[in-house]
Amino acid sequence: MHLILRWGFVAVGLLSNTVVSLVAAEDQRPVEVWVVESAGGWRLLRDGKPYVIKGAGGSASLKALAEAGGNSVRTWGPENAGALLDEAQGLGITVTLGIWLGHERHGFRYNDADQVAGQLEKARQTILRYKDHPALLMWGLGNEMEGYEKGDNAAIWSAVNSVAALAKKLDPNHPTMTVIAEIGGDKVKNVHRLCPAIDVVGINSYGGAATLPQRYKQAGGVKPFVLTEFGPAGSWEVAKTAWGAAIEATSTDKAAFYGNVYQQVVVGHPETCLGSYAFVWGHKQESTATWFGLFLADGTRTGAVDTLSELWSGRPPANHCPTVKPLKYGGPKELAPGATVHVDLAAEDQDKDPLKARWELRQEGTYSTGGDAEVVPPEFPSAVVSASPEHAELRMPEGGGGYRIYAYIYDNHGGAATANLPLFVKGPVKMPKAKTPALPLVVYEESDRPQGFAPAGWMGNQKAIKLNPACAEEPHSGKTCIRVDYQDTKEWGGVVWQSPANDWGNLPGGFDLTGATRLTFWARGAKGGEVVGFEFGLLGRDKKFFDTASGKLARVTLGPEWTLYSLDLAGKDLSRIKTGFCWTLAADGQPVTFFLDDIRFE
Repeated sequence: MHLILRWGFVAVGLLSNTVVSLVAAEDQRPVEVWVVESAGGWRLLRDGKPYVIKGAGGSASLKALAEAGGNSVRTWGPENAGALLDEAQGLGITVTLGIWLGHERHGFRYNDADQVAGQLEKARQTILRYKDHPALLMWGLGNEMEGYEKGDNAAIWSAVNSVAALAKKLDPNHPTMTVIAEIGGDKVKNVHRLCPAIDVVGINSYGGAATLPQRYKQAGGVKPFVLTEFGPAGSWEVAKTAWGAAIEATSTDKAAFYGNVYQQVVVGHPETCLGSYAFVWGHKQESTATWFGLFLADGTRTGAVDTLSELWSGRPPANHCPTVKPLKYGGPKELAPGATVHVDLAAEDQDKDPLKARWELRQEGTYSTGGDAEVVPPEFPSAVVSASPEHAELRMPEGGGGYRIYAYIYDNHGGAATANLPLFVKGPVKMPKAKTPALPLVVYEESDRPQGFAPAGWMGNQKAIKLNPACAEEPHSGKTCIRVDYQDTKEWGGVVWQSPANDWGNLPGGFDLTGATRLTFWARGAKGGEVVGFEFGLLGRDKKFFDTASGKLARVTLGPEWTLYSLDLAGKDLSRIKTGFCWTLAADGQPVTFFLDDIRFE
């Protein structure tokens, strides 16, 4: 007896007598994908045939993924989904198509009915648009939207289940999966009891991934799961230096880690694990320049790609990446400004290819959570005095603080190996530069996802605030605007657009907006007469990372028609703006509703 999971568990006869195969055709007919339970455990069936996910998530070449033996790619949202699905179909690989669900740390509120309804409508449009594409494997509903603690907000799980139920109604041919950050707290319990429309649990796991099947079962997990992100132990999971710098493994050690996790989870537990997506198929600045990227910024592959390719295809690579051991350094880890440093590196190449070296010194980066975009730390090219594949001499900068020495070793077949070493220079820390964006920098324009600044800084009576960034009520331009409701009749409230989200001056970030001459936005009241304050640059010099400029319109009386407002930026030091926009209001005996649109630095 087999159980086919589509709208839940449906008992049918023997699988061989009941599954009808649908062949993908040029007319974009869907290929049916089922999640099936039998005596041997769970299986994924695509077009009636067993399908183990051998995939990765990221933006590097799909052709390279297919050539490496991979069969699937995962996205976090539906951006450029049509072109991606078409390319995947041409290469014979599938797509787990992500539908982004809002994060409360970015300002999304699951107790706001308008925001939740808008999110559901966007999901509906995505599902209807792509449900019949033959390269579609399943729907990936959200990514770590439950947060990193207990995962006990029932409103979030209710919203997830609503999207999953909608997907099942509109598209009976593909399973639903939601993706959570590890399995701590009540996450597994709540997915199972509050999300009956979820077929598969996607789990992002790093340092503890090898033991995930056992821990998932102990937590009560009975649904099949996919290892939706895995890679080396994260910066939050490894040992730190005395000054807090995370110690990163070499690319060679990471390759072994990828291989061990795959063997332990995917190969070792086929009864519950439907496959995996390695992180990240491409390059990403996260904690360091090399922590999670399976490729370097120039597209060169690292040893983990070779490892995954051999596991996926069953064949060793035609040419292997170099291997390295940790950098050797015998001097003090805390140095005087301008000190000279000597570092040794042992690198080998199995194929006896000639090796070249590139050494870098960069300022130490930040350790954010959730994969949020990070500023690439500045490099100090003049610090490298001499370099070879075996040794480098560097002169440390005059400014104090954390730095990291990177060694990149290249062969002549597109392979590389990396190792790095964090060091600390004693003395005053120079403030890291903010990222310089192209102008205009949009704070809000036709989107409910953060565009540079996130509406995460809620102030005052937060429970009285409702913020709908996808409101369709007579927007100034496009299809949406921001609707703000302050539902109390007293006290005050406000929301700050921050970079990074949820930071009040303790972390680097923000933008260098030098060249901007004004901050503009459009606003209108629901009735007219609403009094609201607007400003930017709330962080003073008492904060470690402060705004270098500020400006405000203290009391603006809004009319019922859209009006353009502007803050003059002429002559201001805009080299680091971390709080890009803010509204505040004080209730005067009645609730207040107003609208915002097209907020930008020009």
